[in-house]
This record gives sequence, structure tokens and C-alpha cells, in this order.
Amino acid sequence: QLQLVESGGGLVQPGGSLRLSCAASGFTLDYYAIGWFRQGPGKEREGVSCISSTGSLTNYADSVKGRFTISKDNSKNTVYLYVNNLKPEDTAVYYCAGQGTGRMNYCVLSSSSYNKWGPGTQVTVSS
Repeated sequence: QLQLVESGGGLVQPGGSLRLSCAASGFTLDYYAIGWFRQGPGKEREGVSCISSTGSLTNYADSVKGRFTISKDNSKNTVYLYVNNLKPEDTAVYYCAGQGTGRMNYCVLSSSSYNKWGPGTQVTVSS
């Protein structure tokens, strides 16, 4: 069974940090770009960050540049999103998604490019 599962969300105060994980099973991330997306209450889903199958290319939305960092651990078949200096507007359900690209330095922040999705993890930023 091919699936992605997110974890690591929770309730955090403004300025706090979390590490979100996206674990793949049933397939190897060596051939998949992974994107992180989020959907806040009453908002449309937006792309946050992505990493290529090679791990050499990363992209970030302007709203999170300098605060979020994406990385990949091939030995664990897992992608991480380190979210720092969190703000109330970061409150959302965070999803990871996979796009089969082969071994390429390529990833995009367009949700329509991805066809494997995890169920999401809730991040709430509140004092």
C-alpha cells in the first residue's frame, strides 16, 4: 500500500517551533518530489515548500522563507519540515504530497502536480 503519513503537529505559542514529518511507505522517495501544503480555516490550500527527489532543490513560499526549512532523510524514507518562529497565521492543517519525477532536480508548489497525499497534521499557533 502506497501512502504518506504526516506527524508532528500540535499547539504551539507564537514564536515557537515544530518539526513536521512526512513518512512514506510502499514506495521510495528516491524517485518522488515531496511538497508541503497547508490549508487554514476559511482559506484555500497553499504550497509551503517542496524538495526534489534528489534532495538538491528546494522551494519555499515567500510567506515562510527564512522561517521554514525542508529536508530529506533517505535512510528513513522521510521528509521533514522544520517550522520556526511560528505566527498565528501559520495555523492550518499541513499536508505532504508526492509527485513521481524520477531522479530530477525538480519540484513545484502547485498542488495539481501531486497525486499522492497524506491525511494531514494540525498546527495551531496560539497564546
